[in-house]
Amino acid sequence: MNAAKQSIAVTNLKADLNECLLRDRLQLGRQLERILTKTKRAPNRNLFGELNKLRERIEKARKLGRHHRALIPEVTYPDDLPITLRTDEIRDAIKQHQVVIISGETGSGKTTQLPKICLEAGRGQDGRIVCTQPRRVAALSLSQRLAEELAVNWGKEVGCKIRFSDQTSSETIIKLVTDGMLLSEIRGDANLLEYDTVILDEAHERSLNTDFLLGYMRLLLQRRADLKLIITSATIDIEKFSKAFGNAHVIEVVGRTYPVEVRHLPMEELLGSAEEYSYVEAAVTAVQQLLDECSNPIGDFLVFMPGEQDIRETSELLASRISGPKIEILPLFSRLTAAEQRRVFTPSRRRRVVIADRKSGV
Repeated sequence: MNAAKQSIAVTNLKADLNECLLRDRLQLGRQLERILTKTKRAPNRNLFGELNKLRERIEKARKLGRHHRALIPEVTYPDDLPITLRTDEIRDAIKQHQVVIISGETGSGKTTQLPKICLEAGRGQDGRIVCTQPRRVAALSLSQRLAEELAVNWGKEVGCKIRFSDQTSSETIIKLVTDGMLLSEIRGDANLLEYDTVILDEAHERSLNTDFLLGYMRLLLQRRADLKLIITSATIDIEKFSKAFGNAHVIEVVGRTYPVEVRHLPMEELLGSAEEYSYVEAAVTAVQQLLDECSNPIGDFLVFMPGEQDIRETSELLASRISGPKIEILPLFSRLTAAEQRRVFTPSRRRRVVIADRKSGV
């Protein structure tokens, strides 16, 4: 009789495990297997005490799982993004394939909308969705944008984890991180059991971190059949990436472009008779000329400079030449605090001149 009751108890526990999050499911499942091993060695041994303790732990994990799934927000998409027209196709591909490669041009909306498409595809139910970015500024600003579009709290359902800053909670469903941060997490969790979906964005940059992650994911997918991988990029060698992941499914999304006027301003015209060559001086002069020409008070300026020192010099020189309450000069580089970086992405009624380096991710 005891053996029959224990068998029923084990069957019920196995069913209950399916409601737990992936990490808890595997950990508690191993504990159940150890109890079953004892049963096989001693069939008449009474293990109800151990099973009851395990049942209590599983029940707590079930509650966490149900709470996690209850937090998953409803998904809507902006009508003006090209990727919105392909959401059904991408959602079905994620359901049907373990690896999906999205080749999306700049302005397609792939970075902000893919985590939402994953939610619609049923991902995020058993673990978090993690999306990598090559730069901290991008991870920070995109996580805030996602939280805004999903109408949830930033730092709660949607969060961001970068070096020296962890804006996530136990209730986080979508998590944006730098590729270096995900590598760091692998050292403590080799199977990435915290996640059921990994999105590797900007794969075309081919940094050391990104390449290492791509290679590691090839191995990890063999151990975790439940894990989904989405690789995205603006410009990518589709065939090579597809072959590297077993002829993975590929979807191409067109981008959205805006009219651009290209002007070449020779250094001689900008600096006149100045004897010393200075690209900082040239950049400031160009901004001044464009500001004088602009009759429309709407629209910001973005100036790229080689590094932090050049950004500081350009900001100071601009501030000394341009004054007034309607213009705001904002430097942007990786060593700024998160609060200082967020100022760039916060809506303002003032015209802003943002001075950044190429590594800032703007």
